[in-house]
Amino acid sequence: MAAYEELVARHRDKIYARAYSMMRNEDDAVDLSQEAWIKGWQRLKQFQGESSFATWMTRIVINLCLDQLRRQKRHRAESIEAMDEDSGGVERQMPVVTVNPTERLERGELRQRIDQAMTQLSEAHRTALILCEFEELEYKEIAKAMNCSIGTVMSRLFYARRKLATLLADLKKPE
Repeated sequence: MAAYEELVARHRDKIYARAYSMMRNEDDAVDLSQEAWIKGWQRLKQFQGESSFATWMTRIVINLCLDQLRRQKRHRAESIEAMDEDSGGVERQMPVVTVNPTERLERGELRQRIDQAMTQLSEAHRTALILCEFEELEYKEIAKAMNCSIGTVMSRLFYARRKLATLLADLKKPE
């Protein structure tokens, strides 16, 4: 138990950060990272040492996040279908997004823009990009974590990067 507590202390920030980067919600990230640590404890005997403990735990939290995102996606679809015309329909309830490209973006604003762009990627594209760029996993490891082929990982990364470039094109400094 003491050894596991040491592992939690060593890796909890990274596991939370991964959950937050996928969920974009502090409460969900806390809940899912805690659930990952519980699941890790319950399945500790299954850890075979083929990868580092941190990678193994990251896969657990990513799978939990993917499951949660799928549940949310189903719930959103049901909620949209349930909206009636009396409430103004879907269009009235969508947030208004205004971007002023002439303002100089400071570092915090830049981070917000990148976060916003990341949320516009599909779940699969965002996950592949996070695992590659932030987790620095190899394509083979990403394919295993996402239960798809290496070719699919490469394709998802290509399209994710291309969409991000399009979404953030106005941030490019004039030459």
